This record gives sequence, C-alpha cells and structure tokens, in this order.
Amino acid sequence: MNGHQRITAALEGKMPDKRPVMLHNFLQAAEQSGINMKQYREDPQLAAKSLIDSVERYGLDGVLFDVDTALLASAIGVPTDYPIDVPARTHLPLLENLADVYQLKEVDISKSIRIQHALETVRILKDYFKDEVYVRGNCDQCPFSIATMVRTPANFMIDLMLDEENAVILLAYCTKVTKQLIRLMSETGADMVSNGDSPAGPEMISPDMYRQFAYPYELEIVNEAHDCNKPYLLHICGNTDLILKDMANLGLDAVELDYKTSIDKIHETMHDKCTLFGTVDPSGVLMYGSLRDVEQKTIELLQVYQGYPRLVINAGCAIPREAPHENIKRFVDTAHAWCD
Repeated sequence: MNGHQRITAALEGKMPDKRPVMLHNFLQAAEQSGINMKQYREDPQLAAKSLIDSVERYGLDGVLFDVDTALLASAIGVPTDYPIDVPARTHLPLLENLADVYQLKEVDISKSIRIQHALETVRILKDYFKDEVYVRGNCDQCPFSIATMVRTPANFMIDLMLDEENAVILLAYCTKVTKQLIRLMSETGADMVSNGDSPAGPEMISPDMYRQFAYPYELEIVNEAHDCNKPYLLHICGNTDLILKDMANLGLDAVELDYKTSIDKIHETMHDKCTLFGTVDPSGVLMYGSLRDVEQKTIELLQVYQGYPRLVINAGCAIPREAPHENIKRFVDTAHAWCD
C-alpha cells in the first residue's frame, strides 16, 4: 500500500498494511525548510515545497495544508496581524456592536489573495503527489470560531447570553463563508477537507451551548463537504470528553483530537463511527519530550486501537515550529513499525 491507500483504508474502516501517519506540522515543516511564516503564507511554491520536503523527509502517508487560524476571518475583513515568524492572528473586532451584524456584506472569498495562496498550495501538493500521498486541505475555521473573531471571543460569549437573535444571524453569515472555502478547496482536488472549531469546545462553552450554537452549523459544514464528495474532518482541541457523543453524531469521517481528551473515551465513543487523527501531545511530548517519551506515548495510543483500523497517527494539534527532527522521526517510525 502507498500512503494514499493506507489513509483511505483507515477512513473506510479497513485495516491498512501499517498504521498511516499524517502530521499537523506546517510550522515545523517551514522551519526545517528554512523559511519563515511570512514566506510560507505568501508564497504557495515555498509553502508546498516545505510540506513536500517534510513528507519525503519522514516518509509520511498524508500531508496537511494549514496556515493559521485567521484565513477566513481576514478574508471577510477582520483586522489581522501578520508577524514574520509566527502565524497570522486576529486582534480587534470587525463589529464593535453585534447590532451592526445587518451591515455585514456578502464576500466572495475567492478574491482574497490569502485564499488564493492557500488553494494554489494545495493544487501544487495534489499535482505533485497525485494518488501516492493523501492530501488534506484545511479550510480554516468553522462558523462558531469565525464569529468569535468577528466580535472577539470575550464579546461573543456575552453576545450569546444577551443577544441570541443577532448572534444566530452572525453564525449564519459565518456559515456561508465557511461553505465557500469548502467548495473552493474541494475544487483543488484535495482528498479531504477539514475545519477547526476549538472555541466551541467545553474549555470555552458548556456542552448545552455547544449543542445550540456550534453543532448545527458544524453539521451544515459536514453536509457541504459531503455534497462536494469529500471526506470531512473536524478538529477541536482541549478536553472534548463532554461532547464526544455529539461529535460522533455529526456524520464526520474523521476527528482530530488532542491528548487532553481521554483516548479510552474516544475509542469507546467513535472507534466504529469515524477515524481518529491524533492524539499525541505536540508540545509536552513531541517538542519537549525525550525519544523514549515519544515512543512510549505513541505506543500507548496504538495499544488502545489495537486491532481497530480507524486510526491515523498524528499530533493532537499543530506541532511547534522548533520540534526536534529526531522526535518527529521517532514518532513516525514507531507508528510505521507497529504490528496489529
């Protein structure tokens, strides 16, 4: 089997010949290729080359394009910082008052140069790897996450309590934006599309609020991806124990979850419903851990899924830029050497 076939098998609930690995490592890939984040986000050729080099350096089965958490927010006008050495980030609200939500204009995000760069990077990756390596095009943020950027997280939490009507209007607006990128990314030929929605997790809002203000819009995005004939992955970092059953009912093809969520609960809830991408700690283990720590934590994950095919080894979130080459290599080699 090649990498594309291994990940396809895992998504279909079929045991591959060895455990596939797809890393959330765009930061570390850029560092290893000697480029900063400004170069990565502004030059599709450099971004693609750094990810290609990473796949070939470590023998990865899949490649994930990601860039930052402000791609869609910046495309609709949210004030955004663009540091040279770290990912872009939002810092001020687009709407000072939620009552102004009616003034938001429909935006064709394909006109955004940042969106164009993202799509071109994925096209380059797919053209290079064809059907040898599995290509995942991340589509930035789900509607709830974008809404927190339009208003800032603190303001939007208050909005949900004091002005639910207008908050829902904002969420509907953000849903249209996310759907646009799902469609555009699907057209690049990416094998899978995905989003993050971490502000919607239990570390930010209650499970009841998740079900009311995040779940319905995530469901719309899942359906949009499936309408485009693409498998869909949702990432929520932090401890998601309290919403795992809800996530399992979204119809997801895959989830990317991190080490704070109980791997036993993930397996119990999802092992026969969707494929897990994760869940090794990107900082505590892959960045700062010893080679023995990396191997041990990887094996612990593999043991839980022993005999179950729906697993793609990954970190639980983005791997830090300075994560040691030796740790990443040990991570990948341990997964590939595992026998089920």
